[in-house]
Amino acid sequence: MLDNDLHTSFLRQVSLPKDMGEYFRDEAAEFETMMMIYNCGVKEVKTKLQVLNDELSVMNKRNPIEFIKTRIKRPDSIVTKLKKKGLPVSVSAVRQNLNDVAGVRVICSFIDDIYRVADMLMAQDDIVVHKIKDYIKHPKSNGYRSLHLIVEVPVFFSDHKEMVRAEVQIRTIAMDFWASLEHQVKYKKDVRDAENIVYELRACADVINRTDYHMQSIRDKIVEIE
Repeated sequence: MLDNDLHTSFLRQVSLPKDMGEYFRDEAAEFETMMMIYNCGVKEVKTKLQVLNDELSVMNKRNPIEFIKTRIKRPDSIVTKLKKKGLPVSVSAVRQNLNDVAGVRVICSFIDDIYRVADMLMAQDDIVVHKIKDYIKHPKSNGYRSLHLIVEVPVFFSDHKEMVRAEVQIRTIAMDFWASLEHQVKYKKDVRDAENIVYELRACADVINRTDYHMQSIRDKIVEIE
């Protein structure tokens, strides 16, 4: 059972904002249940990743995962995405068409850790992998780099099992730092000299990428010496 603080935080997260009009109002109970299911889904994915990290820390004497962040998309963001896709605002439309309501971000030390963690996660026999987007080998035009997985995990409830879809983003600390700054610029409407800032961010992304590979090379040399 959730303690009082966590329970209150969860209800606040899934509640419908007053300015959303009639969106999901006719499906309020179904919407809350859906969000609970997604919340349980991210817990399952996070637990799987924590177990892998513990195992690898014993095998390799170090933790490949620095930290794990989870989030559930806000109701207003869900509505915005449905409308952008030209879809009806309904619980069934969310379940059938949105892959990123449940999100897990995994921050690793090195690039090769990203692929090792991803391979081990996808190899688990109860994981269903729907899509892989490798923005490390094929970065976005703005310089964004990360490995994205769309997966489904089983969640067991009192009387049934649900397969819950989640987006897993795996990246290095440097990639995450860059993405956080780029996100701030992207969603600020009154940024002065925005075009030049975008250009600088693109240049920084290339520097960060070279640094990531350089750091991995240094780490590999240290491992060889040991």
